[in-house]
Amino acid sequence: MADDLMFRPAGELAAAVRAGDVSARELVEQSLEAIGRLNGELNAFVRLCEERALAEADEIAAGDARPLAGVPVAIKDLVQLTEGVCTSMGMAAMDDWIPPMDSALVRRLRDAGAIVVGKTNTPELGILPVTEPSRFGPARNPWDPSRTPGGSSGGSAAAVASGMVPVAHGNDGGGSIRIPAACCGLVGLKPSRGRVSLAPLTEYAAGIAIDGCLSHTVADTALVLDVISGYEPGDPYWAPPPARAFAEAVGTTPGPLRIAFMTAAPNGAPVHEDCVAAVTQTAELLESLGHTVEEAPALSDEGYVENFIKVWTAGTAMSVRGFGMLRGAPLDHEKLEPLTREMLAIADSLSAADYLEAVGFLQLLARGVVSMWGDLDVLVTPTVTQPALPVGALAPRDGQPAKAWLENAARWVPFTPVFNVTGQPAISLPLHQTEDGLPVGVQFVGPPAGEELLLSLASQLESARPWHERRPELAAA
Repeated sequence: MADDLMFRPAGELAAAVRAGDVSARELVEQSLEAIGRLNGELNAFVRLCEERALAEADEIAAGDARPLAGVPVAIKDLVQLTEGVCTSMGMAAMDDWIPPMDSALVRRLRDAGAIVVGKTNTPELGILPVTEPSRFGPARNPWDPSRTPGGSSGGSAAAVASGMVPVAHGNDGGGSIRIPAACCGLVGLKPSRGRVSLAPLTEYAAGIAIDGCLSHTVADTALVLDVISGYEPGDPYWAPPPARAFAEAVGTTPGPLRIAFMTAAPNGAPVHEDCVAAVTQTAELLESLGHTVEEAPALSDEGYVENFIKVWTAGTAMSVRGFGMLRGAPLDHEKLEPLTREMLAIADSLSAADYLEAVGFLQLLARGVVSMWGDLDVLVTPTVTQPALPVGALAPRDGQPAKAWLENAARWVPFTPVFNVTGQPAISLPLHQTEDGLPVGVQFVGPPAGEELLLSLASQLESARPWHERRPELAAA
């Protein structure tokens, strides 16, 4: 077997284990070797569980029919509980808390044969679209370590893009899977609301957050979605089951689609020429593949940011209280980052009516946005307004309050959060690069519960413009 196993699709690796061509121990050993070689520079992983991972690998033999048999995976250090492995949510305030159980998602991955090798870096509570927590320090982009891998699933994206693991868990409350996918040249799907359970935890802030993965290929994203999706008793939302396995949508021609594209940001933020070119060139490609393509006006964000931040800050306050309950003692607010403390103060100033009014505003906005899908099948936008930013680029400058992080972030990521509000599936694909080789992602938004359509279209684009063989120089060093 080649020495670049971690760049091979997860489905192929599981098939190789099944056939006896490689052992699960070999896969885990190569993953741990890559982590040891690269993590000092990239800071993708914040916790490892080497001994347990190797022991679990030794229990997997040739002939194992499970879809991820022997495949090393990473779990983002946010929300998803990993029994026996320190889980901090990116916070010093969580100390070294160790969950007594797996979340449903982690349980499903393990039941499918995947082997968790560690937890990946995330900003405190996943608040920001960059991964620069005070507790662990910044994660870095394998394509250019002076730049961010995005966030909040930045550690997971850096781990996959650099070949530490073939796939990694992520979650997305405002773009936190799609943004790092765009920064690191990966496939990043935000599933539909209710597609993936948060059990045993509850929803986050009006159901805007959902879990998924980061991968090199559309097939791996579909495979993982098949494994992790599905209702758990008591879930507040659930998506209708797909007509077939998501993996079966890959390689299936979607047929001629009605596609609209836009390049102007809803908030008027300037959009980098490479991000514009990524969309316009993709529109040309889609037309050449037989789809009907037309340009659409920018979405309006009147009142959107104000109300989204109200819901987001309320969710942050709920998380601080909830994670304190998980660890058995309230979190020490002095150990929280300044931005988190400012958001708690904002949340404390909101009444219950304020929160519900903000939720109602966003729900009405969602009705208007989703109504567009009466006349189209897919919307195409840039994923972010600029390619991967330098580490620290969003940080407040001297004299600015901590909430300047959010104001700066809004100018970089105005295209993704609205589809957390609507609950629609959206995927970022690495269809473009800058002259100096930085990946540039393009976002595709499908109809409600339309993951099958998105995966089918994404695989068609992957066949037309393959990206899987692109690798950062750092990974080959």
